Amino acid sequence: MKKIILLLTMLLASAFCFTGCQEKGQTYAWVLATASPEDTVTQIYAEKFAEEVNRLSDGELSIEVYANSSLGGDTELLESVMCGDIPFVVQNTAPQVSYLPRLCLFDLPCVFGEITELHKVLDNEEFMEKINEIYAEKGIALLGMSDQNFRVMTSNKNIEKLSDFSGVKIRTMENSYHMAFWSAIGANPTPMAFSEVYIGLQQNTIDAQENPYEVVVSNKFYEQQDYVVQTNHLPHLLSLITNQEFLQNLPQEQQDIIAEAASIARDYSREQALSRANDRIAICEEGGAQIVELSDELREQMREASADLYEDIRKVVADDELYSMYIGQTAAPASADAE
Repeated sequence: MKKIILLLTMLLASAFCFTGCQEKGQTYAWVLATASPEDTVTQIYAEKFAEEVNRLSDGELSIEVYANSSLGGDTELLESVMCGDIPFVVQNTAPQVSYLPRLCLFDLPCVFGEITELHKVLDNEEFMEKINEIYAEKGIALLGMSDQNFRVMTSNKNIEKLSDFSGVKIRTMENSYHMAFWSAIGANPTPMAFSEVYIGLQQNTIDAQENPYEVVVSNKFYEQQDYVVQTNHLPHLLSLITNQEFLQNLPQEQQDIIAEAASIARDYSREQALSRANDRIAICEEGGAQIVELSDELREQMREASADLYEDIRKVVADDELYSMYIGQTAAPASADAE
């Protein structure tokens, strides 16, 4: 009931700000929501954006940040942006694939060896124009993309070779491409509500889970796992999105402020993700988890095992230029069924 009342309050405030608050000196009270805990780069990204909007507008525009699913989970927040009920959301791209299938491009596994390689792709204007076109299909404007570094695997089983993944019951997001990847390398992917993951690990309902270090630490998953395996299978992308019509109806000066604030927040949150990585690893080690680095040979075997998934995603993306821009100089693994 509390959540419903809060949401209604925010929606009324947002509706007022969409239609009013246009006079000089009026303070705005826009809402930015996330489904992530406060102690993550997602929160840093959101708060930096809000801070910069306020600073660049000399205090005339303000944004209230609501974290930890207080206004809804990822799906609810995405739908609220599409409907124009919530102005701004920061969230991972994986839940967006159900509504924007071509974003499965970001679900290609084992593409990048270093997170800076991903940044070069995301900073390519031509690439981002194409990604913006995908978001626009659902009336969404993409303001920027940051990340929480790579997703890693926590497990009670050490992983040294491809066969070690066999039969490991791993919790994944409800994303068919994520599940297909883990199946391809021999694991047993098991979707589970995020709120149940810690208990699932504690009670051995699941053997493993996968998330960025930020989430592993903020939710203390390392307390229930013997190993943190640096699979680095996917970058955990963070998208800052807004309703396209809402943005276009703002005065140009305010649109410019939002764009500049988004750019500053993107760069700042990326820097924070990189600088916080070693601290998060140290926390896991202090909690008793052993960090496992995979060999280049094993990572290549994981890519090769995912060959069919690469081909499936290429077909859904339906834009070979966009697909090639994302994988860069890395050749896609050969598939027996490739055209």
